[in-house]
Amino acid sequence: VLILDEPCAGLDPKGRETVLSLITSYRERTGSTVLVVSHSMEDISKIATKVLVMNNSGLAYYDTVDGVFAHADELYDMGLNVPELTKLFLKLREKGYDVPVNIYTVDRARKELKRLLDGRCSK
Repeated sequence: VLILDEPCAGLDPKGRETVLSLITSYRERTGSTVLVVSHSMEDISKIATKVLVMNNSGLAYYDTVDGVFAHADELYDMGLNVPELTKLFLKLREKGYDVPVNIYTVDRARKELKRLLDGRCSK
């Protein structure tokens, strides 16, 4: 078991990507359990398979990344910095678009936006 507390704190974007890549590589190479404590949901979304969210000294969520990000608005309200793509989909939902809010990768965002545009163009 490898336990890391805020491993990317204070790093520039390139440094963050390097550290996250090293964590993922280590986990895949060794099969080890890696516990990462972070306030950056953006970082967590890139490396986690399961996410445990604490709030006010209690358990708020424990689920897959998709399951946790399905509560993106609550995460944001807790003061967690959700990924920028997730914020975009939260704004689209606020504007009345029927979109999921657990979007945090470019590929998923592209597919969802295409679905949304295809649906609007066919009407």
